[in-house]
Amino acid sequence: MQQRARSAQDKARRSEDLLVAAEAEAQARGGVRFVTLAGVTERAGLHRTGVRRYYASKEELLLALAEDGWRRWSAAVRDRCAADVRLSPEDVGLLLADTIAEQPVFCDLLTHVALSLEGDVSADRARRYKTRAFEAHDALVAALRAASGMTTAQLAALVAAALSFAGHFWQISHPTPTLAALYEEVPEWGHAALDFAPRLRLLLRSTARGLVTTLAEDEEGG
Repeated sequence: MQQRARSAQDKARRSEDLLVAAEAEAQARGGVRFVTLAGVTERAGLHRTGVRRYYASKEELLLALAEDGWRRWSAAVRDRCAADVRLSPEDVGLLLADTIAEQPVFCDLLTHVALSLEGDVSADRARRYKTRAFEAHDALVAALRAASGMTTAQLAALVAAALSFAGHFWQISHPTPTLAALYEEVPEWGHAALDFAPRLRLLLRSTARGLVTTLAEDEEGG
């Protein structure tokens, strides 16, 4: 029994090591699209075939990393809410922008999750991801509601905007080498070099302000 417990602990530790290595690999190579299992296992100190004991594929590994990103983002938001229980809608928008921008690999993964990762793993693994992501989402929204005067509907819409903006703007502000070279040749196309965090703060702050007015009017009219 003790041996089995140690084995389970070892597996959990190895799985975590691979997640840490995958995140480091994405940061070092300039994005999730450039991550390879060979690079991840080398960073984690494993033989390249060893990863299969913990993750069936690169897609499953990256989906697990996205799941961990949800957990960390939710925890960061809840920690900030615990420190400040009088947030205005604009404060909430800035809080979401700042906490998600602190996780660049998660921002990168948001696009890949929607485009391919969820569809390239088993149904059970996709179900687990959805379950954990929604749990993190609901905990995040509940904390923001307690710390602000915003409704659940307003906050759910704002979080959806945060995810969309972060996923899209991260890709634009981190072009591939080919696109980066092209933008140097044609400076007027340099919109791709937008400043990620400031743009995210501006749009989420403005969106939060608008949602409070718009959804309040809709509820009164309904």
